[in-house]
Amino acid sequence: METEPADFFDNLPEWALQANQSVTYPRTFLETAVSHGASREVALLQAGLPLDALDTPANRISFVQLLRLLEAIQLQVPEHPIGFESGLQQPLTAHGSLGYALLCAGSPREAIRILERFWHLRSRAVALIIHWSGDYIFFEICPHMPLPESLQEALFSAILASVCQGVAFMTPSLPRDPEIWLQGPEPPGFEAVASRLPKVRFRMPSAGFVLYGDQDWLDMPLPTANPEALAQAIEQCERESTLQEPMDNIVLQVRTALKPGRDGYPDPEELAGQLHLLPRTFRRRLREQGQSYR
Repeated sequence: METEPADFFDNLPEWALQANQSVTYPRTFLETAVSHGASREVALLQAGLPLDALDTPANRISFVQLLRLLEAIQLQVPEHPIGFESGLQQPLTAHGSLGYALLCAGSPREAIRILERFWHLRSRAVALIIHWSGDYIFFEICPHMPLPESLQEALFSAILASVCQGVAFMTPSLPRDPEIWLQGPEPPGFEAVASRLPKVRFRMPSAGFVLYGDQDWLDMPLPTANPEALAQAIEQCERESTLQEPMDNIVLQVRTALKPGRDGYPDPEELAGQLHLLPRTFRRRLREQGQSYR
């Protein structure tokens, strides 16, 4: 497997260099790789990380360091679908306060709203866009910047396998089988994990998780619903969200202004006008924070 072009890592936005990524996910990537014979020390050194960088749950690393770690892992165990395997090891509780809030939600619909609202707490580098239709819901994910295919596919397969785990736990009786969509080719070793996943479609026009069929299940009560614990989890999510804002409050301004009107939510130009910004300035400032608005 060839390494990624050096200039990719030399031209990343400022937010990608900041320590804003939970170590939960890279630690799972690394532990999965080590189980297949990879060297923990070599992977960390190649990624430019201290040997104890992932040992403390509260630690953070940068998105660049996460990508370099993924690259180092792929060089050592290229024959294993590390992304899928890692995602399958991440239950809802692996996602911190957001995961706990999802676990305590009253219904799948409420859980989806919580996921949409606080997705940024666990993934600054990947956007979530939820498309609603009469007979399906598509949870589309897309990067906030172009990524090398091998790294994007590993990252996305982990995210979507983890989403699959959460959906299966909260809604074990869906009307039809869900699907995972990925834009890249089937990875080496995929057959080893295929039976633990829903149908996976490769080389699709977009990446995401699709739920088909009747949507009555959206309002069914969840067995783990806990209103008091949910309120506490939401409060913690809000605190964590506030701590992310001092870098640039444009994200907070957008969330505050993002209210549906008679014709639905405002488009980017309308929202930029409400914030007294030119559309191109509005988009640039969101990109600088690893966010986007379509």
